[in-house]
Amino acid sequence: MDVMPLDFQLVLLRRMADHNPDLVDEARRRLGASAAELRETNKRWQAMVRSPRSRSAAARYRSVLGDPESVLPRRLGDVDCEARRWALPLWPDLRFEVLVSPDGAVWNEWLVRAPDAPAPVLRTLDDLAPWSCTVDEAARAFAPARPLEGTAPTRWGLAFSAPDRDGVRHQVAAEFTWGLLQRTAVRG
Repeated sequence: MDVMPLDFQLVLLRRMADHNPDLVDEARRRLGASAAELRETNKRWQAMVRSPRSRSAAARYRSVLGDPESVLPRRLGDVDCEARRWALPLWPDLRFEVLVSPDGAVWNEWLVRAPDAPAPVLRTLDDLAPWSCTVDEAARAFAPARPLEGTAPTRWGLAFSAPDRDGVRHQVAAEFTWGLLQRTAVRG
């Protein structure tokens, strides 16, 4: 496995470790990395991002991940942009997507479902297991969903109503890191 994509997967896992340390430890071991390597890789990533000589975010992703697997035109409101996607071995059914504006600025960066991978069936609270779906899949399945402010740039939240297995509806707050579901909290 190429070193740079491996490092980037460890960076994604480090942010997810705050919510799901057991899943992260299992994934880290599958990648053949130690906990110390995960921390050190994240430290190097943060130093690179914060460096005054840092590349633009779009250039940084290309330098770390190589050429995108696909580049798709995307229209957001009245602005055209590009959706650049990379495959990551840890999540074969997902792609890391970076939305890049016409001037090269990165507007969003997250995991999305691969075009040929089936979306999960999301009907009840039981279907909302950690890492089971992306933020856009949950928003579609439990529409209408309201965005919630995240606690960091790579974190999103959604508020929506979902039934339990008995059909009783509950208000749910779901937390996502890099676009992947981390946890839910039932609020009623």
